[in-house]
Amino acid sequence: MSKYLVRRILVAIPTLIAVSLLLFGLVHLAPGGPAAMYASPDAGPEDIARLEKLLGTDQPVPIQYWNWLTGILSGNWGTSFRYRDPVTTVLWGRAPNTIQLMLVALLIAVALSVPFGVISAISKRRWVQYLASVFSMLGISIPTFWLGMMLLLTFSVRWRLLPSGGNATIGMEFNWWDWFIHIIGPASVLATLYIAGWSRYVRSSMLDVIAQEYVRVARAKGLKEVVVIYRHALRNALLPLVTLIGLQGGNLIGGAMITEVVFAWPGMGKLLADSLTSRDYPVLMAAFMIMAILTIVGNLLADLTYGWIDPRIKMG
Repeated sequence: MSKYLVRRILVAIPTLIAVSLLLFGLVHLAPGGPAAMYASPDAGPEDIARLEKLLGTDQPVPIQYWNWLTGILSGNWGTSFRYRDPVTTVLWGRAPNTIQLMLVALLIAVALSVPFGVISAISKRRWVQYLASVFSMLGISIPTFWLGMMLLLTFSVRWRLLPSGGNATIGMEFNWWDWFIHIIGPASVLATLYIAGWSRYVRSSMLDVIAQEYVRVARAKGLKEVVVIYRHALRNALLPLVTLIGLQGGNLIGGAMITEVVFAWPGMGKLLADSLTSRDYPVLMAAFMIMAILTIVGNLLADLTYGWIDPRIKMG
């Protein structure tokens, strides 16, 4: 196991360097620049040149990349152009909100997608299978921003059951009910995308597993169908879902961006959207690299979880 971890870490290092090169180049290829964004409307070419020198964007892109990379390796993630604070301070101020949102959304998605997938796989009724297929197609097809706005229009504007945005009531001390009514809206919208896709994977995997020989042997021994399905078949059927959940590490920021913007949720997704419009290069690069690191770590954790779910799998 230790050799496997070391090998995966060694592979991850050049992968992250290649990702950083690609992202840095793409970010700097975007039209415009931070100097044009932050300069006053009546600023002349000389003023913009001074601002570019102050921000460090007047140097060639390879030199900018080298300075950024050496700074990252030394623990200096740079200073935000927009907030004029260290990037680490800006990110860690938003990270807890996004982590809360993603954990609640993943919890809702797993709690609903697994039963939906299992029921649609083992049910003999065609209408159940058709209903599951329609639900999955709707969940995949409906745009996140539209679903979020419809939820706000219904539950916040018309019925006034949920707040229209933010993560807490201004001026109110923290309490769990206030936290719940603020997070349930964006978490439910974000979970809808996962439920639709994951239930289809669980259904497909479940259909494959229940046709295996060991499941037929378990039934032949006289075990109850509930025991056969949930104790013998379900664990192996969850392997594709574990992979999908592991790959959601990068979506900790990017996947929640639209949802956080719609619900004005002060997380890293909204910070990423604001940084894109303001050309805040240091924050953008830090957010993108965190997404890449989380994707690699999530993939590694998914591989390690395989051995726990299915002891037949050995990590070499």
